[in-house]
Amino acid sequence: MALDSETEKKILEFVYKKPCTISEIASLIQRNWRTADAYLEMISQRSGAIAVRTFRKGTRGALKIVYWNNNEKMNSSEAQERLFGQIRAGRTKKDFSPFNIYQFVDSRKRTAFVEQQGEEATTVKQDLAGILRSAKNQILIFSGNLSWSNLKQGRENIIDVFENIAKRGVSIKILSKVDITSYKNVVKMLEINHRLGKDVIEIRQCEQPLRAFIIDDEVARFKEILNPEDYAREEIDRKTYAFYEIKDKEWIEWLTKVFWNLFRTSIPAQKSIQDLKSIRGIEIKV
Repeated sequence: MALDSETEKKILEFVYKKPCTISEIASLIQRNWRTADAYLEMISQRSGAIAVRTFRKGTRGALKIVYWNNNEKMNSSEAQERLFGQIRAGRTKKDFSPFNIYQFVDSRKRTAFVEQQGEEATTVKQDLAGILRSAKNQILIFSGNLSWSNLKQGRENIIDVFENIAKRGVSIKILSKVDITSYKNVVKMLEINHRLGKDVIEIRQCEQPLRAFIIDDEVARFKEILNPEDYAREEIDRKTYAFYEIKDKEWIEWLTKVFWNLFRTSIPAQKSIQDLKSIRGIEIKV
C-alpha cells in the first residue's frame, strides 16, 4: 500500500481546492475507500498539510471530511497569535515558558507537578517511558538537543522504548538542534530507522524554545527547567523541573499546527549532518 509521490501530489492539489470526502479521494486515485483513507493518514503524518475530521462519529451516518490544514489561519485567538509569535522568535528554553500556554487551558483539562534536585526532592517522578508507550499512531516532539535519548528509567533505556514504539509503526517526528554538540544524539535516534529498515523517525534541524511531546493529538506534555543561577537566591534555591500536561483538544490542535509550521520550514537532520562533515577541524563519525 505504498504511496508514490505522484499520487500524493494529486491528492494534495485536489484537497487544496476544496474540502472533500474520502470517497471522492478514492474516486480520484481509483483506489478503494480503505486505501484512500490509509493514504490520507500517511500524508497527514508526513507533513500535516491536510487533516481529516469525522462528523457523527460512532453512528452509521459517520462522515469523514478531508480539508487543507491552513497554517496561515492557525491562530484562532489573539492569545494564540501572541504565543505563536513568542515561540517563533525563541531559540532556547529560557525564551518561553510552557506555563504561558498552561494558564489558558481549562482547569479540568490540565495537570502539573514539579520535581526538585536535592535531599528534599519530591517523590513524584515523570514516567516518560509510559507516556511514549501510550502512543498508537503518532508522536510529535519539540526538543532542544535530544538529551533525553540518553535517559534510563529503571532498567530501561529510553532509546529502546523508542525503538519498540517504532516497530509498532508509530510515526515519530522531531524538531531539534542539529550541530556539533547534538549530532551524536540525532544519529542515535536515526539509527533506529536503519535497524528497522524503514523511516519511522524523522528529525529536522530547528532551534526553538519548547520542550514537549504531543501524543496522538490527544495529550501534550511540556517540561520546563528552572536553574537557580538564573534567579535571585530567594526566588529558587534548587534546580527545579516543572511538568505541564494538557488534554484540551483546541489547544492541542493549535500546538500541533505550531509543530507542523516549524517542521515544514526546517532542514532534514541528514542534510545538517552532511554539512557538519564539511567543516574542517571537527570529526563527525556517522
